Amino acid sequence: MKKFYPKSGRVILHVDMNSFFASVEIAHDPSLKGKPLAIAGDAKQRKGIIVTCSYEAREYGVKTTMQLWEAKKLCPKLIVKQPDHERYRLISRAIFDLLRKYSKLVEPVSIDEGYVDITDCQELGNPVQIAEMIQRDLLNTLDLPCSIGIAPNKFLAKMASDMKKPLGITILRKRDIPAVLWPLPAIEMHGIGEKTAEKLEAIHVKTIKDLAHANDLQLQTAIGIRGIKLKERANGIDPRKVDPEAAAVNKSIGSSITLPRDISNQAELLSVLEKLSANVTARLKRKQYVTKNVSVMIKYKDYETITRSRMLDNPIVEASDIFIAAKSLFVKNWNGHPVRLLGITGQDLLKADHAFEQLSLFTYEKETKKEPLYDAIKKMKKKYGPSILQTGAEASHPENKKES
Repeated sequence: MKKFYPKSGRVILHVDMNSFFASVEIAHDPSLKGKPLAIAGDAKQRKGIIVTCSYEAREYGVKTTMQLWEAKKLCPKLIVKQPDHERYRLISRAIFDLLRKYSKLVEPVSIDEGYVDITDCQELGNPVQIAEMIQRDLLNTLDLPCSIGIAPNKFLAKMASDMKKPLGITILRKRDIPAVLWPLPAIEMHGIGEKTAEKLEAIHVKTIKDLAHANDLQLQTAIGIRGIKLKERANGIDPRKVDPEAAAVNKSIGSSITLPRDISNQAELLSVLEKLSANVTARLKRKQYVTKNVSVMIKYKDYETITRSRMLDNPIVEASDIFIAAKSLFVKNWNGHPVRLLGITGQDLLKADHAFEQLSLFTYEKETKKEPLYDAIKKMKKKYGPSILQTGAEASHPENKKES
């Protein structure tokens, strides 16, 4: 079996679930199998946009991000279901638990895709056999289809998994790059969106081959240091390891809402921000984080969107503190035009038990009065263990609650 694995280097799979939300609904209700199905938001709440759809719906031209009314026009018999995020989260956990049966090196990158390093899994078979086993296992256990890319690094594995859907298995080696990847338009490369593609085209980079051979200085001028990284990927260079711990790092926690109508009354908008602050606080406490950076997103009636953030002197978690920061940002940056969507995000997160307050002159006196209490807590934890006393966030966490 060793001949199927490199003497040096890695073998990485990218497992990508096919039409995940739709597939989960079909697995939950088999009567939907073979029918045109779309998962979309509530049209009455102005969220009537297709999130994903079954392959039967795609045959009619239905696509992700399409307006619901437009999709129904293309496919009058389209079955529409609203997203059930709790169900999708539970199934996602089951998917990654299944993948960990094959390798300890599993890195989820979203709810429906992840990387698996199988370099040290030679006893299970060759890479294609392992991919086939995973594909069958997901179908037999969860009734969910997936596509799998096999490659020597994460970038090529991701590109490979997109090449054959549904239920595809694709191998992409470095020697395949000139024939398989380079002829593709630059926008089809993972990591390149419409805006980046437009900037690249302005310097005559239209294909992945153009990017692979582009001038470094021109790339940096056009899209910054990221351009060099994209050029490396276009040449098949990607040293990133599959990191099982990466998913445990929460980069941000936020909450947003599309308003049922465009609102231009400041008091109403601030009331919405207050509710969003409470949502963010609940999520931060559930995951036992505090935030040092609050951002506010404002989407106007004409879809123009701005995001503004503010670094804080001290980490915060309480809704009142988040609301104060968000309100300040909103009042400073809102142009008075009708608002369609509002969002608040906590960024630069810290684990609550590792966070500390960078004391200002204002808070110093208040904190020094608490020092005897802190000393007592420290002594109790040293004598009886760290779990003898818990923060409100820890105590409220479901896993820390005992049945009575």
